[in-house]
This record gives sequence, structure tokens and C-alpha cells, in this order.
Amino acid sequence: MTGSEELAGRFEEHRGHLKAVAYRMLGSLAEAEDAVQEAWLRLSRSDTDDIGNLGGWLTTVTGRICLDLLRSRAARREEPMGDAFVPDPVLRPLAQVVDPAEEVLQADSVGLALLVVLENLAPDERLTFVLHDMFAVPFDDIAPIVERSPAATRQLASRARRRVRGATPSAEPDLGRQKQVLDAFLAASRAGDFEALVAVLHPDVLLRADSGALVRGAAASKVVQGAKAVAEQALTFAPFTQGAELVLVNGSVGMVNAHEGRVQSVMGVTIVDGRITDMYILADPERLERLEVPGPAM
Repeated sequence: MTGSEELAGRFEEHRGHLKAVAYRMLGSLAEAEDAVQEAWLRLSRSDTDDIGNLGGWLTTVTGRICLDLLRSRAARREEPMGDAFVPDPVLRPLAQVVDPAEEVLQADSVGLALLVVLENLAPDERLTFVLHDMFAVPFDDIAPIVERSPAATRQLASRARRRVRGATPSAEPDLGRQKQVLDAFLAASRAGDFEALVAVLHPDVLLRADSGALVRGAAASKVVQGAKAVAEQALTFAPFTQGAELVLVNGSVGMVNAHEGRVQSVMGVTIVDGRITDMYILADPERLERLEVPGPAM
């Protein structure tokens, strides 16, 4: 095995971790892949004899790449896409968790609710929170990336932590109960039962529907709040949900809606005390094309 092949093999051992870091930083699966590839290119051009901890080096390099991307977004003012923005979801088959004996949720799953909050943090805050609070990178290692002292970096993380805690409710952790709520939502929607829909929604439920920049009309991106208003939206689009299947969306029960083999939308939800408090619908055709969608739920 050549030196370059050995280095590539060592890099592959860290790829999953690096993608997890980049996804939390960027909320985009495609951009996360690009960031990881850029980290490999930088590693392949570096003198690896000077790298004592390859995993730590790659994590901080990936963080720096993502920070540059976030700062570029902020400069262009193209991201986030307003209040309706929904990050790329990660999908897995629900069949894996219907049987509690086979429940194998990833310990590091990150919900859409948290990703939405992270979108509203300043780039430096987001990087510091993600690297320190989610991946236990020491402040001394983060400080050079954000060009601050370790003490100032600690303050960044503390500020981000307060915003995250204030905006992410304690959601229902039990997948079985989540599934019951989604089953009730789907049944009421398909039956056209307005009152049953309202009953499964929190009075202040917030719906974010991200259809991208090109979709217009009734299906355009929007934010809708309140149980009755959201129920009306659900009934409007009920005829298009006959092909909906329950799946895991970022580790929680959600659904994929497909028609003639083409994914029309993905919905994730936050459930608190048996009712839906937040709904996140991605219906952007361009982004849906890039998703890895599992087969039908069993």
C-alpha cells in the first residue's frame, strides 16, 4: 500500500464524523459532502508528519471550511431563506424502529427543530456551538478558527447555548407515541376531518413550508401559524397525500409524500404532549432530487 493509499484509508475512517460536523454546520447535505471533500484535498496537500491527532485536525479544518461557507452566505444574504427555510432532512426507514427490539436510533441524531435554530445563529456562534457542545472540541482549538481568545470563544458558545435552549422545546422522545400522532394526522387529513386535524395540532402550531425560490402560487414557500390555519392547509393538500409513507426524519417520525415514484415533499414534526407543535415541510423540487429516500415503510 502506498503512502497516499494509506492516508486515504485513514481519512475514510473519519468521513462519517466529518459529514456529521459539516451537516450540523451547514444544514445542507450537498454542501456537507463538498466540505468533507475539501477537507480531504487540504489533507492530501499537507505534511502529515506534523499532524499528531488526525481526527482533531480534520474536525477543525472541516469547521473552518464550513465557517467560510457560512460567512459567504451571510455576505450574499441568500441564506437562510426567511422563516420558511427548512434544512435538508436525513431520512431512514421507519421499519427499523417499529419493533422496539430493533430500535437503533443514532445517538448523534439532530432534529430539524435544532437545525432551524442553528440557521439563525451568527456563523461564529454556530461553529463554536457545534464543535464544542456537539463534538466536544476544546475552546483552545476553536479559538484560532474564529480568531478570538479562548475566553471570548467560550462566551460565543454560551450565547448560542442560551438561544438554542430557549427555542427548542422538550419534544416527545418515544417513537411509538410519535407514530400514533402522525397516524392520527394522516387519517384525519385523508378523511377531510377538520375537527380531528385541529385536535392533533397544538393551538399555536407553526408550519414552515419550503418550496424553494421558483415555486409560485398555493404551493409557494410559506409560514402558517395556528391550529385552524394549519388544518386548512392540510385539507387543501390532502388529495396529494394519498401516497404518503411514514419514515424517520432526522431521528423522529415524519413522512415522505410521493406520486408515481417521484418525491413531492418530506415532512418532519415536533410533538409535545401528544400534539404537533411544529411542522417542517421541504417541497423544493431541486433539493428533493438530491435526497436519499428510503423505500416504503413496513
